[in-house]
Amino acid sequence: MNSLNLSFTNSISSVIDRPSLFKLTQPAKSLVRVCNDGRKISACLNLDVKVPDSVNFEKLGLEFDEGKDIMEREKRVLVGTYDRAKIAIKSGKGCKLYDYEGREYLDMTAGIAVNALGHCDPDWVNAVVEQANTLTHISNIYYSKEQVELAERLVESSFADKVFFSNSGTEANEAAIKFARKFQRFTHPNVKEPATDFIAFTNSFHGRTMGALALTSKEQYRAPHEPVMPGVTFVEYGNIEAAKEAIQRGKVAAVFVEPIQGEGGIYSATLEFLQALRTACDDTGALLVFDEVQCGLGRSGYLWAHEAYGVFPDIMTVAKPLAGGLPIGAALLTNRVASTIEFGNHGSTFAGEPLVCKPALVVLEKISKPQFLDDVSKKGQYLKQLLVQKMGANKHVKEVRGVGLIVGIELDVPAKPLVEACAESGLLILIAGNGNVVRLVPPLIISEHELEHAAQIMSDKLSVLD
Repeated sequence: MNSLNLSFTNSISSVIDRPSLFKLTQPAKSLVRVCNDGRKISACLNLDVKVPDSVNFEKLGLEFDEGKDIMEREKRVLVGTYDRAKIAIKSGKGCKLYDYEGREYLDMTAGIAVNALGHCDPDWVNAVVEQANTLTHISNIYYSKEQVELAERLVESSFADKVFFSNSGTEANEAAIKFARKFQRFTHPNVKEPATDFIAFTNSFHGRTMGALALTSKEQYRAPHEPVMPGVTFVEYGNIEAAKEAIQRGKVAAVFVEPIQGEGGIYSATLEFLQALRTACDDTGALLVFDEVQCGLGRSGYLWAHEAYGVFPDIMTVAKPLAGGLPIGAALLTNRVASTIEFGNHGSTFAGEPLVCKPALVVLEKISKPQFLDDVSKKGQYLKQLLVQKMGANKHVKEVRGVGLIVGIELDVPAKPLVEACAESGLLILIAGNGNVVRLVPPLIISEHELEHAAQIMSDKLSVLD
């Protein structure tokens, strides 16, 4: 028994006095003593409980683990799709998170590369509150100033001419799939069977909805839901000749590639690889789609990861950090592609709503500043230096790699013991690849001192890998 409801919805007895003292500190059974009209009643209760917010446990002399209570309640009401860390987060500020027992954690996950400005950035919070007090949602039946302004900023800061908003990265990739097929059908009106196939790559991750899932190479994600969308060929990431051959031999509508793979294990494309993809797509009429859901929007030290290569796509999908923690995604298109999309070809009820677009403007304004991006690049270089210095000599560390503040530590053993040991020491990190890569994607505002602290904790805990 770990918790107790001090507010009964159904009366246990008409003579029991509710404000009685409940002692729950015994390790096995909970002893309940109720004094009523001079009589004493002892009972062992096993109750499905919920504690009212009004109860003051310290004043009553009771012990209550709210975090553990949340975990137990989660099992009863949520579908078991997540293997969560045994931590219930209550609040956050900057690069720090706090659980219900008041323990502090240095956050090197940023909500899986989402919280670029950290937690509760004041300007972001003000934008959310201001917009919530003005207008939250109207659907895409009507015009929204905030949506138009965000689209304008995205166009101004990228190769794109038009924007389609969605609610997540996987939805942005679904839109790109549909737009690619519509483009091929529109530009080849007299072809009975226009190009409908796709090329994706090993270690890729593009989302969990059925189309994006079909572009995701990991078998464990796809197998439970087969058959997924047909027509996808996977090619070795970085293999130029294999990619060129696959693009040229089939009816390929589009090639989907991450300039920097995140979930796949932090692998960066080479300049030659992306150039070869661009050339092959141009030669065959296939579209080139860059998935920058995780690596885009400042994480690489460039606003867009592909800017480092000087190779530009026909479509780019973005999401995670754009609204600083609120759900958003976007597909950015050239006019060549956008001009083939007509009314009714795609849509979304919630996408681009004012409540999300307003704080997204704050995020984009901050992270697109040259000094901010330069700092991300420098901090990323410093982090890799620290990791090599403190961990590089360990027999289990195979490689430290990454660009900007998307960094991976490849191990020759599973990373989970290290991740768990770091969490116990107040550091939150992620797993990627085949379970053997530590993924570090902290808030982009993280300080060098915090990076030093993180590297030290990881170094101190390496012994758990032996």
